[in-house]
Amino acid sequence: MNPATPAGEASSLARWVFLPALLAPVAVLLGRAAGGPILLPILATLAVYPVLALHLLQQRPRAAAAATLLWAASLSASVTAATALDPDAMQAVVLNGPVYRDEMFAFIRNGQGREGDPARFLPQHLLHLGAFCLLAWASAGLLGIALGALLVGYMSFYVGSLAAAGEPLAALAFGWPPWAVLRVVAFVLIGVALSEPLLLAIRRRLPGAAGPGPGRRQDGESSRAAPPGRRAWYLTAAGLLAADAFLKTLLAPAWAALLRPCLDP
Repeated sequence: MNPATPAGEASSLARWVFLPALLAPVAVLLGRAAGGPILLPILATLAVYPVLALHLLQQRPRAAAAATLLWAASLSASVTAATALDPDAMQAVVLNGPVYRDEMFAFIRNGQGREGDPARFLPQHLLHLGAFCLLAWASAGLLGIALGALLVGYMSFYVGSLAAAGEPLAALAFGWPPWAVLRVVAFVLIGVALSEPLLLAIRRRLPGAAGPGPGRRQDGESSRAAPPGRRAWYLTAAGLLAADAFLKTLLAPAWAALLRPCLDP
């Protein structure tokens, strides 16, 4: 396949979708070796952002979303595995990890806490969402990715700590509740949609931006026009976030009981 053709270009770019997922474990290993809490989210962001930006500059938002989702899954698996193997070493690496772990362990043990109280967890969710949207919009996604790396990191640290405490199979299977997974997908959709306008505006101001290469879509047509609206993406994300809140309100106490044997094997 000729890489100069639209189909060849698309095939070449598709290979980059998996690169962030391959780099995420490297980011975790380097962060663990450094032993501080700041390096991990920085390295994790660097593992995915160039690929995210590349696909958005090529107006391939689906590829950008796929790369980011694969990266988030790989980052979570890497932090979880590293924590399960050595939780003491990882607690110095994951920002807010020990605090969130202690909060979740207390909730699992007694069923009481913010996790099961909508009046307490909804304001936190809205705060995270608002900060994420503002950061993603203002930085073409860069700082939104950094916040996402932080959130995925400490959630995964908790799951790894749960696996290390006992009953690792149950912890790994149920540590991430389904509503949290929906929230991650929603954040990815929102982040990609909010990142695109500023990236494309920057590209249009670069010398030579009128050239055919960077502005060519998969169908070969020029993509120098303004990006299409992402209304469907925002509506999908809103539905996922609503399902997140509903399922968490309905199922969090029962989920705590499901995980309780992990702390009392």
